[in-house]
Amino acid sequence: MKSNYYIDPDITKAETLPASFYKDKAAYETTKELVFLKSWQWIGDESLVPFPQSVHPFVLLDGYLTEPLVLTKNEQGDINCLTNVCTHRGNLVALNPGKSKKLTCFYHGRRFNLKGEFEHMPEFEQTEDFPRPCDNLHQFPLKKWGPFLFAGLNPTFDFQQVIDKMNERVGFLPFNDFEYNASLSQDYLVHANWALYCDNYLEGFHVPFVHPGLNAVLDYGSYKTEVYDYCNLQIGYTEEATEVFDLPENHIDYGKNVGAYYYWVFPNMMFNFYPWGLSVNIVKPLDMNRTKVSFLSYVLDPTKLNQGASQDLEKVQREDEFVVENVQKGVKSSFYKAGRFSPTREQGVHHFHSLLAKFLNS
Repeated sequence: MKSNYYIDPDITKAETLPASFYKDKAAYETTKELVFLKSWQWIGDESLVPFPQSVHPFVLLDGYLTEPLVLTKNEQGDINCLTNVCTHRGNLVALNPGKSKKLTCFYHGRRFNLKGEFEHMPEFEQTEDFPRPCDNLHQFPLKKWGPFLFAGLNPTFDFQQVIDKMNERVGFLPFNDFEYNASLSQDYLVHANWALYCDNYLEGFHVPFVHPGLNAVLDYGSYKTEVYDYCNLQIGYTEEATEVFDLPENHIDYGKNVGAYYYWVFPNMMFNFYPWGLSVNIVKPLDMNRTKVSFLSYVLDPTKLNQGASQDLEKVQREDEFVVENVQKGVKSSFYKAGRFSPTREQGVHHFHSLLAKFLNS
């Protein structure tokens, strides 16, 4: 039976999502259909298809959505995100990344161009009413933010409004100069529901209690959260003026010591901007009680790494894992039903729960 979730829009009156959301198998499966299929997901950056006539097959959120997709770049340099499933009998079309002028299914030879348009199929001369539009590979909406790529399977909102909102504060940064650093990137396995990890990220309330090292750098009293339609922002101010952004004079925060901009994008993406560059965190559900979090580092200025608000990021992540895994144990209690929100410190969590309720009730 479908559950109806309600989060009071007035944070001073609201209760959190019920504990049942985090431990109910039906809620986990419904979230896949009503949240993840109807929002946007991080794909990677343009280096996945570095040259014209390139293809890059991948599986989106393997273990959860497990959707076979393929990125293509045609001769004109246009990038498309297509289903990687042949419209004949469902075989995977592209198996390996690299150069390719066409997409040809190795099973029976059905061929598509790099826009996914059907071109040829042997032994179909006598087939009536063929080809039809459904014989093309399905093309998914794709958005670019600098070199970064995002796709929506069946999105209910325009990702451009998210990009525009983030650009208000970080648009001055030269995204195309950011370089992916594999040695600074890592996957973490967290034994907790994916949403609990997001809950924890979305508030600085726990910083003085869980992250003493980070708390020594950030000015907790000035810590700020701003809420937008499908994303929100936490701003980490610091009194250490040497480890801050060099903001242009027309910037909204010009004259302030900003050590970090922490953007969260519904439902499972985090973009942490530091003076050294960007740490992208993608939260990937594996099952109801396990989550993989991918940390992807894009470096702009390596001389500023591991300083200020970005020092000891590995330690901060382990501290977050510890507390989230303990919350996972706690919400399984028969006696915990729901909590309340701090109106001054948990605006981001309230925003997340409100969006989840909206999508799950749709």
